[in-house]
Amino acid sequence: MERTHLIVLLTLALVAAGCGGAAGGDAGGAGPPTLLVSAAASLSEVVGAVADRFEEERGVRILLNVAGSQMLASQLIEGAPVDVFISADVLQMERAAAAGRIDAARRVDLLSNQLVIVVPSDRVGTVRGPHDLADPSIERIALGDPEAVPAGVYARRYLESQGLWASLGGRIVPANSVRAALRAVEAGTVDAGIVYRTDVRTSAGAAIAFAVPVEAGPPIVYPAAVARDAADPAEAARFLDYLRSDAARRRFDEAGFVSLPATGGQAAEADP
Repeated sequence: MERTHLIVLLTLALVAAGCGGAAGGDAGGAGPPTLLVSAAASLSEVVGAVADRFEEERGVRILLNVAGSQMLASQLIEGAPVDVFISADVLQMERAAAAGRIDAARRVDLLSNQLVIVVPSDRVGTVRGPHDLADPSIERIALGDPEAVPAGVYARRYLESQGLWASLGGRIVPANSVRAALRAVEAGTVDAGIVYRTDVRTSAGAAIAFAVPVEAGPPIVYPAAVARDAADPAEAARFLDYLRSDAARRRFDEAGFVSLPATGGQAAEADP
């Protein structure tokens, strides 16, 4: 089946309101129903593959709005027409929930991930562990904005736990997403970076210097939820359930994510 989901820019979620963007199909009822899914940037490739499979099985068109979780949460809070929100951390999901934009009965903890320290592939050996980041030769360290981007928030917590954050603060180069931090490492404009393990799997310009042991790093949780104002809550809930299916979990596992145990009731059983 021809790939039908779209990777859209940040503003599309706002523009879509004037285009019949959420799950109602095309104007006049023609065409398949559509779901607008806002997903964290670190999920961009794998959630696209999962969406393809769901489209084939359900005949539902999925539009993907991929960006940093903090931007997606802000869009949702400001009234963007979103059906399903997948965040890279609990904080951004809680922001949306506090604004009354999330259906609490249709929310699950979906995935986990792992932090890694990366270096440009032509500088392998310059960093072997977290404390090597304090070496004077490591002048610039890229990570997601530690005040907002989930991967950056996680990275800061880890560096704080190692007693390194205060001394490294002047070297941090904040990026607007974890993918932007990785691109800085790949381009060689920084000496090191901290990103998710999953981001480096297909990188040609960055190499993992140190993988943060899961037990030593901050708990990383990707929650997913149906938006309270979803145009088709039942179909959105079916997609949320599909994200926890065996087929979807295999995709996530292959991409390097860690699937969390399914807890709670089936999302599609909630009242529309």
